[in-house]
Amino acid sequence: MSLKGEKTKQAIREKAYQLFAEKGFKDVTMKDICGLTGLSRGGLYRHYESTGQIFLEIVNDFANEQKSEISAKIEQHVPAAMILEELLAKYAGEMIDSENSLSLAIYEFYSNPAISKENNSVKKQYEISKSTWIELINYGIATKEFNSVNPESIFNIIVFAYQGVRMYSKLMEMDNDIPTQIINEIKGLLLPKEAQHGK
Repeated sequence: MSLKGEKTKQAIREKAYQLFAEKGFKDVTMKDICGLTGLSRGGLYRHYESTGQIFLEIVNDFANEQKSEISAKIEQHVPAAMILEELLAKYAGEMIDSENSLSLAIYEFYSNPAISKENNSVKKQYEISKSTWIELINYGIATKEFNSVNPESIFNIIVFAYQGVRMYSKLMEMDNDIPTQIINEIKGLLLPKEAQHGK
């Protein structure tokens, strides 16, 4: 695909993201995306066949981008504690940003029985995210910046706390202290006491 085509697809995904965050998945149509992007139906269908195809690319982009960023920082020997601080700060902001949360859309998309389990990339995204976090935690343990912990258990605490708060933030007003409390607990599990900040 040409550079112009890729830029158009990126612009479509960015606009569609806004709609999915606002309306969930079920209520977004290709017509809605045409309206927001300014593309004709033919112009949109040249790049994407359905809202599902657009949504899958958006979801896949997130996990793959995070994995690439973390792996690159580890290769550059950025301190594990610094990577952790940046990542948790990002998560804390996202947890209470209900306007930009895809949690409801993700639930609607993947709870649709028409989507085959073989193509259910929620599990794939979970596995990509898990491998990213395990890589980071093992790196931190190896550099002695992190406590000796079970990386998979820590990941599960992080991912399910994060997604739980994001889902609840779509349904009710969320206390801003909740993400901070969660982040501090995660730091407490990973970082030696003398290295913990912001508690």
